[in-house]
Amino acid sequence: MAGPDYGALGATFKIVRLLQVISLLGCIGMAANFISEMVSQNNSPSEELVGTLSVTCIAILYCAITVILHIDNILPYLINTGMDGLMLIALSVVAIVVGKPLSYLNCQVVGTSSVAESASQLSSQVKDTFNKQGGKVVYSNWIGASKTTCYEMKAVWGLSIALCILFAFSAMCSVCLWRRSKTVPPKDMA
Repeated sequence: MAGPDYGALGATFKIVRLLQVISLLGCIGMAANFISEMVSQNNSPSEELVGTLSVTCIAILYCAITVILHIDNILPYLINTGMDGLMLIALSVVAIVVGKPLSYLNCQVVGTSSVAESASQLSSQVKDTFNKQGGKVVYSNWIGASKTTCYEMKAVWGLSIALCILFAFSAMCSVCLWRRSKTVPPKDMA
């Protein structure tokens, strides 16, 4: 199950994909939890979180497929480079959209909250942060509802920035793997 032997380059590609999957799972889990909280209050989730969840779900499917194709030695590395570039662009948009209001927010001065915060307090905070004109949660207001929300969204933002770096790196690895797969081994002179 090791896949083709491309040495350190192949191992690096697999490690980067593993780190991408771990980061994507964190983003998916937190975004899905936030969306669930909003929907449970009969509010429409914010577009920023829906977009984050959509992009990360597509990216994790892409990572799973490319790992399988790499292990079977049938991954078209040049196409993979282009797709990694597209994932980089999509995750850059996520990082910018999610991070724009977060960059101005200091989570330490946000209203007090603790791990033991009751569900009713959290529900009332989420209820208070939605737009009365249609029950749609306003992202820029919602991220400041509690310290926990603020820190978790900063974690999503940080993971999306890390994913940008990882996808740029995996694109570079893919180019190198493509070049390596195109080289013809020398013939035996015997």
